Amino acid sequence: MEPGTIVEYIDRKEIICAVVLGQKNQKVRMLTEHNREVTLGENRLAHVGDKRLDPKIGRDALTDELRAVAARRRQLQEQIDVEGLWEVLHTEATWIDVQTMAEFCFDGEISGDHTSAVMRAMFEDRLYFKFNTGRFFPNAAEQVARIAAQSAEESRKARIISEGSRWIRQALQSEHPCVPTDKDEIIEIIKSLSLYEKDSAHYKTGKEILSSSGLDPKKNPFYILVKLGVWSPDENLNLHRFGISDSFSPAIMEASGQLIREGVESEPDSGRTDLTDLSILTIDGQGTLDFDDAISIEPKGDGHRLGIHITDVSHFLKKGGPVDEEALARASSIYMPDKRIPMLPRALAEDICSLKEGEDRLAISIMADLDGSAKVLSYEVFPSIVRVTRQLTYYQANQLVREDPELRAIYELAQKLREIRLKAAALQLILPEINVWLDNGDISVTRINRESPSRMMVSECMIMANWLAARFFRDHGQATIYRSQKPPRQRLIDGCGGTLYQNWMQRRFLSRLVLSLEPESHAGLGLDAYVTLTSPLRKYFDLVTQRQLRGLFGMERVYSDEELAFITQAVKEPMRYITVLQKERTRYWTLKYLERLVGKNQEALVLEKRRQTYVLLLTEYMMECTLPVSGVELKPEDRVEVKIERVNARSDTLTISLA
Repeated sequence: MEPGTIVEYIDRKEIICAVVLGQKNQKVRMLTEHNREVTLGENRLAHVGDKRLDPKIGRDALTDELRAVAARRRQLQEQIDVEGLWEVLHTEATWIDVQTMAEFCFDGEISGDHTSAVMRAMFEDRLYFKFNTGRFFPNAAEQVARIAAQSAEESRKARIISEGSRWIRQALQSEHPCVPTDKDEIIEIIKSLSLYEKDSAHYKTGKEILSSSGLDPKKNPFYILVKLGVWSPDENLNLHRFGISDSFSPAIMEASGQLIREGVESEPDSGRTDLTDLSILTIDGQGTLDFDDAISIEPKGDGHRLGIHITDVSHFLKKGGPVDEEALARASSIYMPDKRIPMLPRALAEDICSLKEGEDRLAISIMADLDGSAKVLSYEVFPSIVRVTRQLTYYQANQLVREDPELRAIYELAQKLREIRLKAAALQLILPEINVWLDNGDISVTRINRESPSRMMVSECMIMANWLAARFFRDHGQATIYRSQKPPRQRLIDGCGGTLYQNWMQRRFLSRLVLSLEPESHAGLGLDAYVTLTSPLRKYFDLVTQRQLRGLFGMERVYSDEELAFITQAVKEPMRYITVLQKERTRYWTLKYLERLVGKNQEALVLEKRRQTYVLLLTEYMMECTLPVSGVELKPEDRVEVKIERVNARSDTLTISLA
């Protein structure tokens, strides 16, 4: 290439005009319009002109000439209508050289200035033509639309990054920052980054906002959102991750009200048995408002007639409506230390469908005649009308069980029912339940004895009701969602005995629960068939079971096998989320409670030794933790004193040492 030739190349998205000073081995040495000498490969040149400058006129003069050439070419560029060219040429599916393109744009003789102007115009507006050295290809209309949308989105993101970083920097400097509505998108990006980190759809944009704000992009932006007042320091992030709402939409609330009006105005089913003269009681936790099961007991011969009465939610909540679809999506009520999220609107769950004391309620009743040893002689399942006469808490029932004839009879019967199951190889794990709750912001942690008389009698009565309902379906050849469980892979305890260590470790060997449309044995409960029926206000599976019973009574259409299979699959994912949500939230608040006990000693049970750590159980809180292996040799079932060294609930960390 001859010295003095005017050329152009692209550097950092800018077209640079230069003059050739020399060439050697495909390397071109040039002086640019910015008075810089550069050496580039010949293949980097985007345009080679047809005119030359005299290299002998000196560096300053060459630079002036180059600037004049560049200015002239920019003026010519302004005359080019790239979109207009595309309108004329886009049907031509072929490459067009720069000379021909310049002839479309300009009249008269075409010079290097004209071809450079074309190249510059196409380079700046790459929406309409593909760009290659010395030639152009018109994009298809669909591609133009796609590129335009992409370009607009990139511009929008750039604006968000610029505005967002500036606003966050200013807001964090304020003592009482507020979030105006026009910053909602920025907040959603930061939320997504905090919740999903690298899996966030806004990961790159969010990181650039933080980086441009002068913040460390490696740190989780959770605390930024807390500082801005968007989230609380104890924000439940899993609610956001799983998309779980703690309220119902106005449309669902309106539909719920309509269901209640229709249910109240409709005539009770003629086939219902009036049990309002029967003494019926509920036993639930303190603060319970959604009473969905109740118990009755009557002497009969040498035994008793035991009744389990389940609120008939399905009389009000029909299949397929918006409230039913919402309940299916929720799958279950959610219970956490700091929040309860119901499956159904409270007007249904805590009022018209709740078995409230002194109120007539529609129900499904299971009445079983049992002999003196609690063997079921006969049973019947039927729709009913009931009226609860006593509403007891677990605590009250425990206080009364020895002196109250009804409670004592239920308790003695429950003991016999359990004994029958244990003889059938049922596995009864004896583990305390840790109840964590917040009372005006104060964290309380208590151990609940799940084997107390009141809890045991309720548990056994409901297990019996679910078993008899399963037998009822099986005997009538009606498909429903059955639950089954194979025997444990290894058995560490027999019956309901064993140490805390054995009971805790036994959980690891339990077989998984199986849902199917055919009845199979439930080894864990020692029963030949099992469904869940007794919590239709709180669990969608129980609501489905109730509807299948109503179908057998001729009160509504039963679900088909295909519908049952669909529901089973639809409920699995939200139930998985709920299990994680409840477990992790309870752990969070337990760790939050332990933060105040740093430096204190606690009793722990050694569970196992791994390569670098021991796995221990803090027995007061039934929480597993790890202890680094040191010089002390520990073995499973050892009880040791440990010291709580560090706790951080937000980062889910607990560090202990031997006391």
